[in-house]
Amino acid sequence: MRSISGIGETAVHVADLERSLGFYQGLFKFKKIAGDERFAALRVTPEQVFLLFKRNATLEPVHTPGGIIPPHHSEGQLHFGFTIPAAEWSAWHQHLTHHNIAIESEVNWAPGVRSLYFRDPDDHLVELATPGLWGDE
Repeated sequence: MRSISGIGETAVHVADLERSLGFYQGLFKFKKIAGDERFAALRVTPEQVFLLFKRNATLEPVHTPGGIIPPHHSEGQLHFGFTIPAAEWSAWHQHLTHHNIAIESEVNWAPGVRSLYFRDPDDHLVELATPGLWGDE
């Protein structure tokens, strides 16, 4: 069987690309590595990219020199999570508060395993979770 080495990219659709880009770059310091009027690609880790697509801007195929990107779209409040080191829990809590971001919920899953939940400008549910949420990490 072939193996998967990770999630290379995750995408959300947003109403205002510049507003969302400012939110994610300001909060997480993600570096923009590509983009145009329709999308922005942000580097999360060396192997992972977070994509912001302007809502309704991906309904048609996109022709690239290497092939065609099929149309895609999403609506509503999506959920995604980023992992954080357990030792940085309090620092992240303070960082969100400093940026006037309301923490919607905090969950203690198991000893030392916790999640913080908050909303982005498009009402997507963002989670920051410490290691161990889904078992051995």
